[in-house]
Amino acid sequence: MCSLFLTLVITLAYMETVYHFSIAGMRGINPLLLIPLVLVLAGLEFLLVTAGRQTVNRGLVWLVQLVNFLLFASQLVYMRTFTQPLLFAAVKNAGENAIKNYWREIFYSIAKNTLPLLFLALPLLVTGILLHRKREQFLLREKRAVRKIHFRSRIAGAVSTGTGAAAVWVVLLIGYHTGYNYYLDYQDYYDPAYVVKTFGVLASVQRDCMGDLLPEAELQASSAVVLTPKPLVGQAHETIRQISEGICAGIQTYRETNLELTINTDTSPQVLDIDFETLNGLAVDKALQKLVSYLESRTPTNKNEYTGMFRGYNLIYLTAEGFSPYAVSEELTPTLYRLSHSGFVAENYYVPLWATSTSDGEYVNLMGQIPSGQFSMRKTSDYEQPYALPAYFAAEGAKSYAYHNNTLDYYDRHLSHPNLGYDFKASKLGDLEGPEWESRIFEMENANLWPSSDLDMVKATLPEYINDDRFHVYYMTVSGHMYYNFVGNSMSRKNRDLVADLPYSDEGKAYIACNLELDKALEYLLAELEAAGKLDKTVIALSADHYPYGMELDNYEELAGMELADSLEIYRNTLILWNSRIKEPITIEKPCGAMDLLPTLYNLFGFPYDSRLYAGTDMLSDSEGLVVFSDRSFITEEMSYNKETGEVISFTEEAVSEERVQEMKQQIRALYNYSNGILDQNFFSYIVQSVR
Repeated sequence: MCSLFLTLVITLAYMETVYHFSIAGMRGINPLLLIPLVLVLAGLEFLLVTAGRQTVNRGLVWLVQLVNFLLFASQLVYMRTFTQPLLFAAVKNAGENAIKNYWREIFYSIAKNTLPLLFLALPLLVTGILLHRKREQFLLREKRAVRKIHFRSRIAGAVSTGTGAAAVWVVLLIGYHTGYNYYLDYQDYYDPAYVVKTFGVLASVQRDCMGDLLPEAELQASSAVVLTPKPLVGQAHETIRQISEGICAGIQTYRETNLELTINTDTSPQVLDIDFETLNGLAVDKALQKLVSYLESRTPTNKNEYTGMFRGYNLIYLTAEGFSPYAVSEELTPTLYRLSHSGFVAENYYVPLWATSTSDGEYVNLMGQIPSGQFSMRKTSDYEQPYALPAYFAAEGAKSYAYHNNTLDYYDRHLSHPNLGYDFKASKLGDLEGPEWESRIFEMENANLWPSSDLDMVKATLPEYINDDRFHVYYMTVSGHMYYNFVGNSMSRKNRDLVADLPYSDEGKAYIACNLELDKALEYLLAELEAAGKLDKTVIALSADHYPYGMELDNYEELAGMELADSLEIYRNTLILWNSRIKEPITIEKPCGAMDLLPTLYNLFGFPYDSRLYAGTDMLSDSEGLVVFSDRSFITEEMSYNKETGEVISFTEEAVSEERVQEMKQQIRALYNYSNGILDQNFFSYIVQSVR
């Protein structure tokens, strides 16, 4: 029995080691939680495999070891595929869709990771040998001996489980009261990828399934306590309409009298007239009160010379799948090159990778907030969205459309996007049934290709809005989706001849090839807008959802022409914010990111918004540039801080003090908690009721 218990302990520790070296290499691991959690799980498994009849126990040992293998193997494959650990929310919310849509990527990842998977399977072989050699322990005939073994087994399993659980609590309590970094990393600064690399798979599973084990930090809003506000049916849009009345009244005059872009001279704060007395009265919950207090303490950004520059214009906004600056060249992607090198040019633009890669990337682009856990975009469908882009366009009499050249129900976009105010359609139905959903499908050529064509999507959808007097359109593209090869990626295969002579790896060529389809889509879009006389009055905005993490790092570095391992530069990207009337590029030098794009659009379109309500800031304002990443790394105009390596780089002549770094960490911690609370506490619904 002792050897069986040790086998379970060694198995879990061994699998943690194999996983860690496969994912994080020689990076150190923190054993403070790993060791006690191994004891907890090994003790529970030992209780299970010694609880029944002896012949049954042999089968249970096999079952337990198989479950251990599947746990670590699935985590390894998922992490190597999506660069994020497999969390319960992903299995619950998108598991079936992921298997249906990304089975090619999963099989490809399994094939690429055959060696570490074989190492993970070794304990199954060892278990077979031990069960054969120790067979007599499972086939004892003397009832008294069996009872003694069972009693000792229960005691040993209970002691192991209790000791491990107590150790976890002690470690966390010490961290909670002393503020050690390991506690903050595990509890308050929770980033799934960082936790699984630093504390192990079992720690990640515990944190994912059980959440915080100790009280939450200041400004950490609890998602478990969500107050239901009074009904807001129609109230949100009516409020926006009233706020925008002044703007709406001036649109026609602007269209008739202004042929060139105007320069704004109003530099007043970008705020709504919030009645904080009313807001405090609505905030009966402690978490809400913290949000109100933090809102009041924030310094708003000011209007600037670009405020209202695009008032009355159309907006076509794209989230580009797996887009990066290294897909752009003047020769192969002339439209992407033209748009990214004219209009507004952000020289230090970053797109962080979040826990639910594409879905969270959409959330950042559409909401201007930091994602709260996983599937934040999905969560938005639970609450009315009074300050989404479609609400502002609706207030000015324009309809908002959204399109995706994949399944309607993936990431529950059929719920979230209509809730934002979009007339949302996709090219395939997915698992939804009935005429209600069938009417949400647009007819597109080659809809069943994987990935499908962005060009085909634009061709199929443009006739729906091109004749509107004014419109807002949102596209979620898919042509740039991984994996990047000429066998399984239809867009790479389609454009293979165009990249044949490039001096890159096959994966690098395939990546550029599939992005040629996005360039073709934009080329077609601009040509049709110009033919319809709509180009001058249409703004094109494009940001990635994430960098192409599906590429091998060596091949991505080949495209970038620099080393990117353990560097925040891997998240550097390209912004497109363009209108044909901008004759000379307008350069934005300060660091900024995808989170800043929504407030920037609000400012450019002259929409009344409160800059204190967003984690991002108008990148055209005079506020300091700030980019924050999922693990709380950050870049400012003064410095960059890499949480993974601990490196601080000063952008000034003077070294950055440790006190200044700690101050920034605390500011970002508060910003994360505030941004998460805005979603989790349905905070906008209270703001709507408090705006005068």
